[in-house]
Amino acid sequence: MNLQTTIPLQPSANQLDYDSQVLLVGSCFVEHIGAKLEYFKFQNLVNPFGILFHPEAIARFFEAVATQKQFTEADFEEINGSFVSFDAHSKLSATSAKAAAEQLNAAQGEAYDQLLNASHIFITLGTAWGYRHKEQGKIVANCHKIPQKEFQKELTSITELEASLHRILSTVESLNSKASVIFTVSPVRHLKDGFVENQRSKAHLIAAVHSILAKNKRVEYFPSYEIMMDELRDYRFYDWDLIHPNALAVDYIWERFLAVYLSPQAKKTMDQVEEIQRGLAHKAFNPDSAAHQQFLQKLDEKIKALQAEEPHIRF
Repeated sequence: MNLQTTIPLQPSANQLDYDSQVLLVGSCFVEHIGAKLEYFKFQNLVNPFGILFHPEAIARFFEAVATQKQFTEADFEEINGSFVSFDAHSKLSATSAKAAAEQLNAAQGEAYDQLLNASHIFITLGTAWGYRHKEQGKIVANCHKIPQKEFQKELTSITELEASLHRILSTVESLNSKASVIFTVSPVRHLKDGFVENQRSKAHLIAAVHSILAKNKRVEYFPSYEIMMDELRDYRFYDWDLIHPNALAVDYIWERFLAVYLSPQAKKTMDQVEEIQRGLAHKAFNPDSAAHQQFLQKLDEKIKALQAEEPHIRF
């Protein structure tokens, strides 16, 4: 019996280089990938509005950024002394509506610049379960610990999810038709919804994405969920909560990600960056020794040589 133990992946035609501009939006998994890109000094922006789980919230994010929506104090709710937006994560909250609006508008401006120049947009979908605010009538990006009674929990249909994904793509197209859009489904299981409910949610997301892929050849899919479920199907790859991928799993998926999206030239630069990062992290036994001073001098020379090739890189 010939069993396939790994998901076959081919290098993308839209590979990452060090001149690439990357925007990552969605569930917490993109923050893991974003942290890797940041460590290796790629030009990227991760979740300007904070973690977004539902495709409807992600669609509204892109629409707000593309239209350069200006949030006002009226767009915020006061919850236990903090002013929050139903379009953003709690990390964008503030102790006054004015400060919260200024903060979210600054994030929107930063996202607009990145979206305008992005070569790659990675979007990770987290869940098809949405929480619709009864008074405002919309699925929120975050419930901000507001009492459950103020929301209606619902499983978004495949058709509705597909409509949200279409809105994302049309919004991106209107501002930046050259950007490559790559969807992925988060490998994080939302078990607070229930085991069966989580599987229904992921199934809806996967079905909606693949319906989009069948109609749009410019859109790609990276199978992070499938890699976690089928290649890393053991609890040793999970964190203590047995829900989130641990560092070992993240590193494995990162390596699979690089095999698809990293250009050969970028790999060489990555190796240089990693050598410098390890040097910067090195703790000297005797910082004042001649040997350590020589080490620091060589490290500085490596940094300057790399910055001569890639001026945007800063350590």
